[in-house]
Amino acid sequence: MRHFLVDTDTAGDDAIALMMMLQEPQVRVEAVTTVAGNVPMEQATKNALAAIEVTGSYQPPVYRGAARPLMRDLAQMIGVHGRDGMGDCGLVAPSLSPAEGHAVDVICDLAKQYPDELEILMIGPATNVALALMKEPEAMKRVKHIYSMGTGGFAPGMETAVAEFNVYIDAEAYAAVLDSGIPVTIAGFDICMGETALSEEEAAQLSRRGTAAGKFAAACNAKLLEFARQRLGVGMIPVPDPTAAAAAIWPEVVLETEARYCYTCTKEEATYGQVIPFLPDAEIKDQGFHRRPANARLIKKLDAALFKEKLLSLLLEAE
Repeated sequence: MRHFLVDTDTAGDDAIALMMMLQEPQVRVEAVTTVAGNVPMEQATKNALAAIEVTGSYQPPVYRGAARPLMRDLAQMIGVHGRDGMGDCGLVAPSLSPAEGHAVDVICDLAKQYPDELEILMIGPATNVALALMKEPEAMKRVKHIYSMGTGGFAPGMETAVAEFNVYIDAEAYAAVLDSGIPVTIAGFDICMGETALSEEEAAQLSRRGTAAGKFAAACNAKLLEFARQRLGVGMIPVPDPTAAAAAIWPEVVLETEARYCYTCTKEEATYGQVIPFLPDAEIKDQGFHRRPANARLIKKLDAALFKEKLLSLLLEAE
């Protein structure tokens, strides 16, 4: 059995990723920790509890975490996910309550409880994980792997011209994670578009004959679908966080990766949050990146058809 912690700023796509984790029999989610990002931390906590409840599987404890980034004010994506992060359609009324304790302490405790076994699915800003690294660096060295939804991957960002949202919210925290020495696999925003995204027809299918979790997934992402239709001209639901979850629990959907030295920009405001995937050991002496070893594995290609098949099989009623 694999032991996971899910760290999330729970919006609609995070909810799908969390439901995937809870329904995978080879994985045990030991705890869910929430962080400010898509929505304020308290709302992210309510959303996580609602997603866990509707999944109908076991119920891992949910712990509140950081309410703001390490060094900056919190920015949010109200226009994309709605004020509640779940499309503002009245879905969030969980009967479950958060557990006592702070997310950062829980991350450190689980790293000690499961040395060399704990894996982290980090699908929000990296604030909680960075704080855990600062609090107990020796314990955190024993984290087995971090699967991150972050960066633009091998493409430009989507929050700014160069930065992806999760990194842009707290680039200092993301830099700390990449510099930690923990093995990191990154699902960039570039792999969640096109054939990997849920189409308008597939979203409608979930609404018609989805499980309770499937109907919830369609409803809480309806605003995201409309946003994509207006901004991109295509009715679809980008699924960045589910692609990271898929990489963690279904390695067979990952067709190609590249090891890179990933540098997080934190100093220049115009490039804040950009992650530059340098080739490892590249001799770029003038920029100070002489022979830097790889610190992350970036997913370059995903089997979109297999990903969709596995995802929809979890969310649709059997015919």
